[in-house]
Amino acid sequence: MFSLFKLWLLGSLFSIGFAQANDEVTLRLLEADSYRLQSSSAKIVTQVSQFEKQTLKKKHYYNVYIRPERESLVVFKAQSELGQKMLMLGDNYWLLMPNSRRPIRITPMQKLLGEASVGDVSTLTWSEDYQGELGETKQIEGVKAIHLKLEAKTSGASYQKIDLWLAQESNFPLQADLYLKSGKLAKQAYFEQGQRQGRAVVKTMTLVDSIQTSKSTVINYQSVEPHSLADKYYNPAYLSKQSLEQL
Repeated sequence: MFSLFKLWLLGSLFSIGFAQANDEVTLRLLEADSYRLQSSSAKIVTQVSQFEKQTLKKKHYYNVYIRPERESLVVFKAQSELGQKMLMLGDNYWLLMPNSRRPIRITPMQKLLGEASVGDVSTLTWSEDYQGELGETKQIEGVKAIHLKLEAKTSGASYQKIDLWLAQESNFPLQADLYLKSGKLAKQAYFEQGQRQGRAVVKTMTLVDSIQTSKSTVINYQSVEPHSLADKYYNPAYLSKQSLEQL
């Protein structure tokens, strides 16, 4: 049975064209997205743990607010980062610092930089940012998996290309290779399944740095619940004057 989130995503496809809505890749991506995000507008409480040689080095905490049209607000919650915010409106990005009244425009590449990539916690839908084709199948830890070769269809997508592997029967995401615009492999992602309110969800995403392979990041989606913020919170000028500690 489709969730309300999947019905919303399917509805949005009709503005692109009925033929694409029937495309197998698109439908598989819709299903894969639903394991990470169960509502078109939601609050995601996230813990990001950074490891080096399997030793925990640092933890970050974010409250992420997602709504349709590729808009999201990330509120930094770790004590050392209080007051920081990142706003994403389509292909436009701003970083807001607590001691500055001026929102800082940043590029898609810049949102992937830093100790904990905020770009990896702020974007939870592949179906909005990518298109592609089906590849081969193979076994991944005893599960028959199908390969989706994805290319970014928006300039603000976190990665230019993704080799995504989904469980063939359920479309649960298993692993992905994430490539930059230069064609360079940036990270490899691995997804762990869990349960939330009686349904299967992505519990964690582990990212392994392709260059510094001793470093990894574990993103734990502690809670995902329907939530809608007022429009004012998606305005960089308004955000620059607010601490948002209550969010």
